[in-house]
Amino acid sequence: MRPAPLDERTFVKLKITIDGKIYQAEVEILDEEESAHAPAEYPPMPLAAAPIAPVVSGNMNACLSPVMGLVIKVNVKPGQKVAANEVVMVLEAMKMETHIAAPRAGIVKSVPVAAGNSVKLNQVLVELE
Repeated sequence: MRPAPLDERTFVKLKITIDGKIYQAEVEILDEEESAHAPAEYPPMPLAAAPIAPVVSGNMNACLSPVMGLVIKVNVKPGQKVAANEVVMVLEAMKMETHIAAPRAGIVKSVPVAAGNSVKLNQVLVELE
């Protein structure tokens, strides 16, 4: 649907709800010549890399879940060598990713969870030999 000729300014009233609050906005429709002089669009800023979760306990033989969440990616399997601070798993909690890192270098003994599993706070995610 094309807007009416712009002999007079054409405005559209919008009602926007953000976090349960209702806002009203009045938006001016620009013709092609006016929109050519509109401010340039800028690409979105890249998001910072997801932080690597710190070791929750003094247990250097296991990676524990720092949050209740969902396992979205498992990067290791039993028998695999890992380096200290290597990301072994990615969890999602409240739409945020948390990277789980190995507390030390070693060999993976077991991975008792899989992608798609829900995990509890301080649940063992990866055991090291």
